[in-house]
Amino acid sequence: MDHTGAEGREGGELTVQEKSLLVASLVAVCRHLQTVNSARQGYARQKASREAAIGQALLDVHSSPGVWDAPFLLSNAITAGVLPRETPRWWVKRRTGGTWNDLVISDDATADYYHDKLRMSRTVFNDIVAACAPFLQHQLTHYREPLQPDHIIAYALYRRATGETYESSTSAFSIGRATGMNTVRDVTNAILAAYPDKIAMPTGRRLLQILRVFAGKGFPNCMGAIDCTHIYVDKPANAPSKNYFDHKQQFSVVAQVVVDLDMRVLDVFAGYPGSVHDARVLRNSSLFKRTEAGDIFNDDVVSLPGGVTTTGYLLGDNGYAPRTWIVVPYGGFNQTGDVALFDTRQKTTRGVVERAFGRLKGMWRLFLRHHKTNMEYLPQQFMAVCIVHNLLLEAGIDMDEGLLMEPDSNGNPVPIDLGLQDLIHPVSQADVTEAALALRDARRLRMEQ
Repeated sequence: MDHTGAEGREGGELTVQEKSLLVASLVAVCRHLQTVNSARQGYARQKASREAAIGQALLDVHSSPGVWDAPFLLSNAITAGVLPRETPRWWVKRRTGGTWNDLVISDDATADYYHDKLRMSRTVFNDIVAACAPFLQHQLTHYREPLQPDHIIAYALYRRATGETYESSTSAFSIGRATGMNTVRDVTNAILAAYPDKIAMPTGRRLLQILRVFAGKGFPNCMGAIDCTHIYVDKPANAPSKNYFDHKQQFSVVAQVVVDLDMRVLDVFAGYPGSVHDARVLRNSSLFKRTEAGDIFNDDVVSLPGGVTTTGYLLGDNGYAPRTWIVVPYGGFNQTGDVALFDTRQKTTRGVVERAFGRLKGMWRLFLRHHKTNMEYLPQQFMAVCIVHNLLLEAGIDMDEGLLMEPDSNGNPVPIDLGLQDLIHPVSQADVTEAALALRDARRLRMEQ
C-alpha cells in the first residue's frame, strides 16, 4: 500500500484510499440532492427505475472497478435527475414555495383553498387542465424542466381572480415576471382553442329551454339580454389615450355581452375604447353583422297581437335603438298603465345581464380594477374568462356574495363598480323602423293578456 501510494504520488495520481474518500463524498452529495430534488420536483416517481439503478451503483463504488467508474456514474446521475442540473442564478431564478405549493397539497382545506384562490373546485380545475394541456406542452431543455400545464394554468387563473400585479402574483408561483406574462398569453390561447364552441348562440334543446324560461317571464321567443360594461385599464401607452377616456373620466375598454337567464354568456364583443357609445359598438360587432345576414334569430315564427311576427329577439336598455331583434323599454317619466308594467318587467328580466357582470367581475377581479394590459390582446383575455365563467356555471360553482362588496375609504362595505355607465345623451332613433316599434307595442299588448 505504501509503495503503491508512493508511486501514485510520484505520477501526480491519487491513491486508492483518496479515491475512495472522494467517491464517498460524491455519494453523500448525490444522496442529499436526490432527497431534496424528489421533494421539490417529484422526480422520484417519474425516474424511479433509473435512480434506483444508479443509486445502487454508487453504493458499490468502494470496489476497485467502481472507483474507476465513478466519473461515468456521476454523469449518469446528473442525466437521470439524481443530481439536478443546476444553472447559475444569473441564468434562471430559483423556484421556491408559495401559493402553488399550497394548491398541490391534498388535505381537508384544499377545496376551500381552490375556491378562494382559483374560484373553482379542484375537479373543475383538473378538467380545464386536461382540456388545455395538449396546447401547453413545452420542450424540455438542458437548463431545467419546463413548467407543467397545471402550474401555468393555475397561475393564469390566480392572476385573473385576484387582480394582483405581475410582480406580486408571480412570486406566489415561483416564476419570473416575463414568464408570468407569457403564461397568461399561452393559457388564454389554450382556453380559446380547447373550448371553441363554449360561447355561442343557443341551438337545439338548449334554445328550447331558453325560450321556455323567457316566455315564463312574459317574453316569448326571447333568446337573451344584451348590455355593455367597461373594463378599466391603465392609461394606454401605445394608443391615443383620449379615445379610452370615458365620461366617468376613467380609462376603459367597452365589452358587449349577451347572456341568457342562467347568466351563461352567449356572445362577446370587446375591444372598443371607452369613449365609444354602446350603439356604435353594436353596429360594429359581429353580432350585428350576423343578425343582418340572417344567421341569428331565425327560429320558428311566433305571432303577436296586431299581426306582428317575430323569429327571435334580445332585451336591451335605452342605450340601443329599437330594432326588429332588440326590444328596449319605452323610457321616460311618469309612466302609467301597460307602459309602466312593460318597462318594469323588461327591466327586471333584463337585469340578468347585470347579475352576470357582477358574477364575472366579482370572481375575476382583474377586470374590476385598473390594470396594465396589451390593448390588442385584451379582447381574447376577456373572452377566455367568459368561457371559464360558463364552465363554472355548468359545474354549479357558486359565487361568494361577499365578492360583490369592497370597503370604501372609511372601511365600510359598498357594492363594487361593475362598469355599467348611465347614458348622458339619448339614443338617436333616426333609423328606427316601424317594424321595430310594432314589435315593442305587440310585446306590451301581449303582456296584458
